[in-house]
Amino acid sequence: MYGLEHGLEQQVLHTDVTGMPLEWVDYQQAVRLYYTGQVAYNCGTILYTVYGGINARSGQRSVIVVNSIIATQGGAYAQMRAHRDYVPPLSNTALFRRDCNTCLYCGAIFPLRDLSRDHVKPIVQGGRDRWNNVVTACKSCNHSKGGRTPEQAGMQLLAIPFTPNHAEYVYLQGRRVLADQMDFLRAHFPRSSPLHRRLAGLC
Repeated sequence: MYGLEHGLEQQVLHTDVTGMPLEWVDYQQAVRLYYTGQVAYNCGTILYTVYGGINARSGQRSVIVVNSIIATQGGAYAQMRAHRDYVPPLSNTALFRRDCNTCLYCGAIFPLRDLSRDHVKPIVQGGRDRWNNVVTACKSCNHSKGGRTPEQAGMQLLAIPFTPNHAEYVYLQGRRVLADQMDFLRAHFPRSSPLHRRLAGLC
């Protein structure tokens, strides 16, 4: 295998044939999609050039070039995820990245080990464990707030929590998003998405 300037850990952005982002796949999954003829088209930079075995009859060696963005046939899965009622699963990893690893009470940036999920309207007061009711908080601020709302605790909430659409969620799940992948994903963010401003700050 050649062309490993990004390393084997670099993920490939998988979309459907309409260009709707679906998920991240590793190089092995990407090669499998190419090999089975499922890739309709690709774009972006070349990440890997994978060489296979030599054909005994023709003497030719198989070569698969893997791009940073690949599209496969079929759009029903993406259409389901693009539906306005679709809500991506909530996880701390995606939540912390949505909020740029920043405590939305004190405004400081923390390592992951010092962050926690805070319910703006506490569970004990009938709050739900949903994207639009959770924010990233440092453990100290979360402890100080306790089972109170920000107003009750006298704490300023620095940003309004929001539910990401699927393209935003795919971004939040990415380990290392390349510039061409980021441009592709941002084209599917809502114009009003807070992530546009947050990414402008390189969070």
